[in-house]
Amino acid sequence: MSFFHILSEYWPKLLHGMFVTLELAVISTLAGAMIALPLSILRANGPSVARGVIALFVSILRGTPMLAQLFLIYYGSGQFREELQVLGLWRYFRDPLFCCLLTFGLNTAAYQVEILRGGIRGVAGGEIEAGRAIGMGRGLLYRRIILPHAYRIALPALGNEFVLMVKGSAIASVVTILDLTGEARQIFSRTFDFSIYVQAAVLYLVISFTFGRVWQLLEVRLTRQYRPASENENTQMVGA
Repeated sequence: MSFFHILSEYWPKLLHGMFVTLELAVISTLAGAMIALPLSILRANGPSVARGVIALFVSILRGTPMLAQLFLIYYGSGQFREELQVLGLWRYFRDPLFCCLLTFGLNTAAYQVEILRGGIRGVAGGEIEAGRAIGMGRGLLYRRIILPHAYRIALPALGNEFVLMVKGSAIASVVTILDLTGEARQIFSRTFDFSIYVQAAVLYLVISFTFGRVWQLLEVRLTRQYRPASENENTQMVGA
């Protein structure tokens, strides 16, 4: 079977797998961001007990392989089938897609907690004191000063986290999810043509490069007011 015949016959399957990979990465990263936001605030400025619990959560998820975490949730949840059925949750835990999203979401949340904690700690103390001086409460301080600046500081690392999630989501194929890697494995089992993995790798590269470029432009746009005037002029010249 020629390369071009494989390309024409199986390329739609690879594209389908690519969209599944993007779905996994986007949903997981967004879910992780929602979990990470309150945890990062508590991790940075919460009570000592809360900081300790969150630190343990982060250490466990960052210190163990994501594949092991996926196996623990996907296969391990079967040990608690009766309890999950009573709670009405078994239908979710028997679904490999839900288990992947849960695993990836918790994993990226652990990394995003530390990224955002660093961003919160990086906000200048003078800006916080200025907000307090004009009567801002704790909630308003976070909404108007701390979190906007923290996310600005964390933007490059958050972009890298998404790219890592795109690549890390390849392990979903081991629990029957036909993502990009899963589709490539199926096609290879039928054709025994190793070039299919090269095509899959090219699609991963396209995703990573495209997102990296878009994220870089977004970062420049959102941080333009914080850059020196000379740097802004150079950026505009490059864009032109």
